[in-house]
Amino acid sequence: MKYTRLKYDKLQTYSIKKRKSKVSVKNFFNFNGNGFLEQLPDILAGKDLKDIVEAAVAAKKNNKKLVIAMGAHVIKVGLSPLLIELMKKGLIDLIAVNGACIIHDTETAMHGETSEDVESAIKDGNFGMCDETGVLLNNAINQGYKDKMGLGESVGKFLYESNFKYKDYSIIQNAYKYNIPVTVHVAVGTDIIHMHPHCSGAAVGETSLTDFKIFCNIIKELQNGIYFNIGSAVILPEIFLKAVTLVRNLGYELNKFTTVNLDFIKHYRPVSNVVQRPTSNGGKGFNITGHHEIMVPLIFLNILNKLEE
Repeated sequence: MKYTRLKYDKLQTYSIKKRKSKVSVKNFFNFNGNGFLEQLPDILAGKDLKDIVEAAVAAKKNNKKLVIAMGAHVIKVGLSPLLIELMKKGLIDLIAVNGACIIHDTETAMHGETSEDVESAIKDGNFGMCDETGVLLNNAINQGYKDKMGLGESVGKFLYESNFKYKDYSIIQNAYKYNIPVTVHVAVGTDIIHMHPHCSGAAVGETSLTDFKIFCNIIKELQNGIYFNIGSAVILPEIFLKAVTLVRNLGYELNKFTTVNLDFIKHYRPVSNVVQRPTSNGGKGFNITGHHEIMVPLIFLNILNKLEE
């Protein structure tokens, strides 16, 4: 024995019966549960899913707000019909979107197809140069600016009054139809329609600012409600953080509410600005990682089922 070894023959131990353990068979997968959600383990994301559904159901049963903020990927993976059904059933009080959403939503309404091949189109400068998308959306926004409307209402009115073959697939058109506000939060230069000569910075800026005020007017009533951020990594988390501080500054009570971030990878801003910071004074935040086309139906269909029981 060249080296001295630690002796631990006098180690102090205790019975497992006295120890506090974090995992119990009580929380394991339960084949006798009432439906898929109830069968999931009460552990980590399994418990989080149950808590999210419970929070949403409680909010709606008590006439509190349910807000969805979403990026365009939600549309691109085919979830528009689900969101439209949620609106029809009165589940959603506000939908907040980024500028890309109005593009994919409008293209779906007028053409039944959307999402160009960026990698191919950018090589010769054709990316984003679709004539109809640039002209029609900018004209709608410019007209809404003249009529002193928000950006979401401007596009919603345009789509509602159109004769587009696929407009029933449009989230924004249906929101206008059911009198549910859609607020559009734009960073100038990020969207393809900003490259078109019909684009007016004054119209985009003023209508988007109007939508921020509409958004804040709903957020001021989020106490005991629930807020979902789905697939927006930067714009909407930043908007939400500013809205929360603004309404608190104005004296509205906003401490006890639930936030949920859903995305297929974990980003800094949604976790900080949606899940953690706004809820640090009495609320609760959740972060669930997974594909939108699976996680969004899983959560919201279970919410609907619970509300209809």
